[in-house]
Amino acid sequence: MTQMVGRSLTLSEFLERPETEPASEYIDGKIIQKPMPQGEHSLIQGELCEAINRVVRAEKIARAFPELRCTVGGRSLVPDVAVFRWDRIPRSPAGKIANRFEISPDWAIEILSPEQQMTVLLTKLLHYSQNGTSIGWAIDPRMETIFCIVENQRLASFQGEAQLPVLDGIDLQLTAAEILSWLVL
Repeated sequence: MTQMVGRSLTLSEFLERPETEPASEYIDGKIIQKPMPQGEHSLIQGELCEAINRVVRAEKIARAFPELRCTVGGRSLVPDVAVFRWDRIPRSPAGKIANRFEISPDWAIEILSPEQQMTVLLTKLLHYSQNGTSIGWAIDPRMETIFCIVENQRLASFQGEAQLPVLDGIDLQLTAAEILSWLVL
């Protein structure tokens, strides 16, 4: 991650700035730019959104969003995948999806890029958990491990054929091995 140097900004000042590519996040008064997604990251992100939306969209249970800015608890973060229960998706008075999400996702997923540290992703997931997120995943393709933060901020690691926890009410069965198998074309 690249940290922009200069005076600290307020969250309001940060949100007034134009978006960057890749996205920048606001953490403790600092702007930190996310790394540019590479092949493994991009493939896992796309397949996860597709797999989740395939089982939740038609029944209006939830919706998975890639790279959606979520501003909560004094931070503005952009999880790789943010899943919101259908009734919690912010909407405009006309019923359209809102542009600003000022709530934590119900399920936040981060995918470790080669230049990132796992502690950074876990810290972000803990922040979400402290602000209402039910489940957080941190996927580490190199270690073939998925770390999950669940109820009471309990951390668990999953490898191989172990079933991953998902949001209650979502009939989705995924294992670490299945997710990582998507990388083999």
